[in-house]
Amino acid sequence: MSEPKVPILAPEDTYKGWLFKWTNYIKGYQRRWFVLSNGLLSYYRSQAEMGHTCRGTINLATANITVEDSCNFVISNGGTQTYHLKASSEVERQRWITALELAKAKASRMQAESDDSGDDSTSPAASQGAGSRNSEVQSTLRTLNSKVEDLSTCNDLIAKHGSALQRSLSELEGVRLGGETSEKIRQVTERATLFRITSNAMINACRDFLALAQAHSKRWQKALQAEREQRVRLEETLEQLAKQHNHLERAFRGATVLPSSQSNPAIDSKGPVPGKGDVSDEDEENEFFDACEDVQEFITVPADPKYHRRSGSNVSGISSELGMDDGTTSLDEQSLASNPESPQSQEVVPVRKRRSRIPDKPNYSLNLWSIMKNCIGKELSKIPMPVNFNEPLSMLQRLSEDLEYYELLDRGAKCQSSLEQMCYVAAFTVSSYSTTVHRTGKPFNPLLGETFELDRVQESGYRSLCEQVSHHPPAAAHHAISERGWTLRQEIALASKFRGKYLSIMPLGSIHCIFEKSNNHYTWKKVTTTVHNIIVGKLWIDQSGEIDVVNHRTGDRCHLKFAPYSYFSRDVARKVTGVVTDKDGKAHYVLSGTWDEKMECSRVMQSSRGGENGADGRQKTVYQTLKAKELWRKTPLPEGAENMYYFSTLALTLNEPEEGVAPTDSRRRPDQRLMEQGRWEEANAEKQRLEEKQRTVRREREREANRSANPAEEGKEPADGALIEDSISDSPLKSVHHDNYKPMWFERQVDPMTREPTHIYRGGYWEAKEQGNWDSCPDIF
Repeated sequence: MSEPKVPILAPEDTYKGWLFKWTNYIKGYQRRWFVLSNGLLSYYRSQAEMGHTCRGTINLATANITVEDSCNFVISNGGTQTYHLKASSEVERQRWITALELAKAKASRMQAESDDSGDDSTSPAASQGAGSRNSEVQSTLRTLNSKVEDLSTCNDLIAKHGSALQRSLSELEGVRLGGETSEKIRQVTERATLFRITSNAMINACRDFLALAQAHSKRWQKALQAEREQRVRLEETLEQLAKQHNHLERAFRGATVLPSSQSNPAIDSKGPVPGKGDVSDEDEENEFFDACEDVQEFITVPADPKYHRRSGSNVSGISSELGMDDGTTSLDEQSLASNPESPQSQEVVPVRKRRSRIPDKPNYSLNLWSIMKNCIGKELSKIPMPVNFNEPLSMLQRLSEDLEYYELLDRGAKCQSSLEQMCYVAAFTVSSYSTTVHRTGKPFNPLLGETFELDRVQESGYRSLCEQVSHHPPAAAHHAISERGWTLRQEIALASKFRGKYLSIMPLGSIHCIFEKSNNHYTWKKVTTTVHNIIVGKLWIDQSGEIDVVNHRTGDRCHLKFAPYSYFSRDVARKVTGVVTDKDGKAHYVLSGTWDEKMECSRVMQSSRGGENGADGRQKTVYQTLKAKELWRKTPLPEGAENMYYFSTLALTLNEPEEGVAPTDSRRRPDQRLMEQGRWEEANAEKQRLEEKQRTVRREREREANRSANPAEEGKEPADGALIEDSISDSPLKSVHHDNYKPMWFERQVDPMTREPTHIYRGGYWEAKEQGNWDSCPDIF
């Protein structure tokens, strides 16, 4: 994820932002996070360190601030501490200098006031206005002190008279009625009168103090607000002066074109770089991504503001219709504004209310020995796994969860530019992994012929169908079509490798996305999923690898890199980076984010080679980009998700019973339904029954196939196929599917784009659902 390069002005005079700090002649300038607060300038290696590790702090009250050149400045406190700092632009440097000077002045003033505390005399050099305000404050403080002393005196009197009144009342209780009664009553009356008078005085003093404090509090608040507004105006004025100075300098030098050799300050050696002063920042919100040490092979820096004023036809060959320039609609806002789905159209047909909860997950302990002791003497591949390791969804339903953020494809379908469309498709590929971050439960392995439909035409404009087309190796075919102009299809087979401490799951097969309006056809493959701490420890999931999203019509390509988690990396966890290029390899967009939170894109204005070498020794590419635009952000999980298998809002509805679905639909699977209801022992028994039933059907199908192929061997019993359900052994992935099984709704073809054999939807399911004709469906449950 990108971090803002423009410093942040936070409440209470706190100033934060990224600067480059000189370390040594080997490492040069290193990027550090600086925080200016209460007259102290501190720095950290990253924002995450702010809570526990400060790398250094300097007191500005006694520090000297020196400007070296357009981007460099030095802060020193007399020899013991010296910071050589560099900003990414002159404007950013001026912002820091302004903040540091103001903080230094305030710190010096507070230190002087602390040293002179108790001395009411004013300095002869002070201005008349400042002296007047000081006298007013001193007078107010003396008045408040007087009131506080009055309150203290009244408090002592109340305590004294209250004690005397208490003694009199005690004596009155012990006196017999007689001659002494009238005298005692008179004393009590006097004591009570004194106490009442003192209490009234106390109340009046409190009232006077409160009124005085309230009156002066309002005046001080107004004065403080005026000082803050004046400070903001001064900062804005200084910033404008810095910009004007920069423009005058550039006009004097006649420099109107940004040198192509410019690179990020992070990769410069100590000392000024020619042409560095040309980088100005008219857009205060421009930001750029930093160089990633282990993953990224490129660096991005803010583009020169002159690009904001050019038309799109003059910048990198990108048309102006992308809407990424200042003064036009952003890439995300443009697509949102053009969304034809309106509230009026949704109100025509009542939308079904979906469930938002499922029964909480039971807290059942699992004894591995209780599983293994009943399997002694059996083949390892025959050992069934209990539902304790599962979640109450099938793999077909998990596959349908890829459509959680279907809106990205809806927006992509409305894009006029194929490059902009590629950004949304790339964000969609990343978003499909966001639901897996906490989902350590294993989905149910679908039975052969099992289906799952997801009809969301009323709510979202799309409908989806999945079918288990092979069981060994397990493979599922998926087809989704939207009324908003896109089609998604895929066939995914799974290969896994157990490495001792972790399990790697490698999806095989391609995903296709076709947009009707532009006829753009995109394909990509999934990355490797790794489940860690299989034997000991808490399970956690990571995604790693690379994805190439290819537009087969235009030749555009997006290369995405999922960074594997590393204990020693200082980078953001679960980071994803990518670059969108055209058929000639020219970069147009840079993508950055994390697969569990969000993705952003930045439009590339110019690129150049140079700077730090990557892991393979090649130089990284430096991209000058505009401000990042958010493409996708993960929707928060529903309340109580930790007790519901960490299901998302969509996942909670996938196993909800529906009328009219096929008899092979995953919602009708009894063991899965029992597990969802918390009846795990019954679910385990039902699961074993379904597995044995599937084996019987498999043997019968093979017997019939052998009869038709070899009539002479009709009486022979075929070997029991290694048909397993959720076995703990790792079966090698076979390259062929069942020759004697024909899926109901998909047919095997050679894909015209990838030239790979795959299953493509043949049609007929939704028509059969409308007619309620499921006679051809097998009985698998």
